[in-house]
Amino acid sequence: MTFVRPMVALALAGVFALVGEPAFAQATPPSPKLDGGNTAWLLTATGLVLFMTLPGLALFYGGLVRSKNVMSVLMHCFVIACLVSVLWLVCGYALAFGDGGSMNAWIGGLDKAFLAGVGVDALQAPTNVPENVFFMFQMTFAIITPGLIVGAYVERIKFSAVIWFSALWLLLVYVPVAHWVWGGGWLAAMGALDFAGGLVVHATAGSSALVCAIVLRRRHDFPKELSPPHMPPMTVIGAAMLWVGWYGFNAGSALAANGNAGMAMTVTHIAAATASLTWMTVEWMAHGKPSVVGLVTGTIAGLATITPASGFVGPVGALVIGVAAGLVCYWAVGLIKKKLEIDDSLDVFGVHGVGGMLGVMLTAIFVSPSLGGLGFAAGMDTGKQLWVQAVAVLATVAWSVVLTYVILKVIAAISGLRVTDDSENEGLDITSHGERGYNL
Repeated sequence: MTFVRPMVALALAGVFALVGEPAFAQATPPSPKLDGGNTAWLLTATGLVLFMTLPGLALFYGGLVRSKNVMSVLMHCFVIACLVSVLWLVCGYALAFGDGGSMNAWIGGLDKAFLAGVGVDALQAPTNVPENVFFMFQMTFAIITPGLIVGAYVERIKFSAVIWFSALWLLLVYVPVAHWVWGGGWLAAMGALDFAGGLVVHATAGSSALVCAIVLRRRHDFPKELSPPHMPPMTVIGAAMLWVGWYGFNAGSALAANGNAGMAMTVTHIAAATASLTWMTVEWMAHGKPSVVGLVTGTIAGLATITPASGFVGPVGALVIGVAAGLVCYWAVGLIKKKLEIDDSLDVFGVHGVGGMLGVMLTAIFVSPSLGGLGFAAGMDTGKQLWVQAVAVLATVAWSVVLTYVILKVIAAISGLRVTDDSENEGLDITSHGERGYNL
């Protein structure tokens, strides 16, 4: 027996060497490896999304205000980018995408505050991009969202109020909703579809902008003596930058360099082009002349509306969504400004709020494979998906409206919201920042 046992062991070793070890002796599977293609695309998309805010949104808004306020608008967009970047590092990312334990349905935890534990080798499943790149990509979304709200309160708000509002709004409105939808929260568990921010970005910003416009009240010359945009060419340049940057916004949300990203880019472009033509046509019929500002406003409406659907629908869906965006957002802008006489100065609610919510609902229809979409999740159909999308819209808007109102009232009680009448008349460029946009 002492001779047989070593011989058996030697024979088994030879067999294992030829055919591999048995299942019970297999080694630990190798760690996931970084995907270079996905990483390169997400790095590019991150740059494109920041390009949307700086300089895209800044120039788009800057051209729409009066010349005495152009620097204040650029300042608002730029300081929000800086402020949100720091807050996202400190706790925003952790609360939006971290593990909240027993509270995870509502908010994340602080385990990744200051990017704790996120080393250079940490990867984001399932596309195996570095988590620090994912952190940066999501940061650019967090930057542009309070930046969009700037359009509702231009030409009359204190600069200190902009800073306080943007910081509190990011942490109390944007971060929780981002967690609900993208961070594994309760809306994600319900099956809500929002590929790139119809809920998280546009519904939150748009509904909050409407509250801002109401609480801050109208500008003195609204609506009878309101001056036209001081530099439409600046607005067109900004809109063009937003259109290009939106490819990063939507196609980047695939988090991979694949066919899904390609289709997201395709439908984004088709919806923007269709909405632009639709808005132009309606304005032409209504007023006798098509305006360039109207044309590019339609572009932004189309981009906002396709955003939640971009990763789920096909080209036919994009065409219909583009037409709907041009028609419905045009009507919404007129309703808010002309009928209700609410001074949502640069049409944030009518374009982004209404567009985002419309896109969220239309996603439930055009995700159907019979209409060229990618198809429903298990157990879902059009009716069930519409219900989930409606709940998501109502919850997002309700949360945004209530928290925005509370934030504004707190700031008003502590430091005030509006500049003085003299400052508003002279312009915020010189009264708030001591400089002018033009020395002519």
